[in-house]
Amino acid sequence: MPRFLAPLVLALVGLLLFGQGAYIHAKALLAQVLLERAFENAIATGHAIKPWAWADTWPVARIEVKRIHASAIVLAGSSGQALAFGPGHVELTPDAGERGVAVYSGHRDTHFRFLKNVAIGDEIEIARSDGKRVRYRADATSVVRFDQSGIDPFTSRHELVLSTCWPFDALTPGAERYLLHATMIEPDS
Repeated sequence: MPRFLAPLVLALVGLLLFGQGAYIHAKALLAQVLLERAFENAIATGHAIKPWAWADTWPVARIEVKRIHASAIVLAGSSGQALAFGPGHVELTPDAGERGVAVYSGHRDTHFRFLKNVAIGDEIEIARSDGKRVRYRADATSVVRFDQSGIDPFTSRHELVLSTCWPFDALTPGAERYLLHATMIEPDS
């Protein structure tokens, strides 16, 4: 009997680890459905709408990269609690479309996994909860230490930075961040 115990224990541990990983991805997907509903309600009503009663954040924008069929709802703030459910709008940076650098941050293994497929030249559309839509063109990428981004949110230009951990396929946290930079496309006249 003891000879069968070790494989059984290992199988059980493996199942638990798989379940935990599946739970994180399932939570991320369900959250995006609830966030999408709250975002649509915010556009319709003009008010911030919490996606669930106990939420400490609310949807403020939707990021879309149509070429790769990627989309994510962005939350107010970039706390760990917010980032568990979606990318966050980094505090003290302007909204998309405003003068300066709007910065959105998200996890590399869930909501911002698509960043590795965004190419220079791709169009990124930000739909804000006030109904305004802003288009940007991806023009640079970089990898920096988390505390040395070099981002000046108060530049006189209209820019966007999408930030996530680097490298994309790492299994442990690291000190480096991948930055996708984009510049606003002037509205068609």
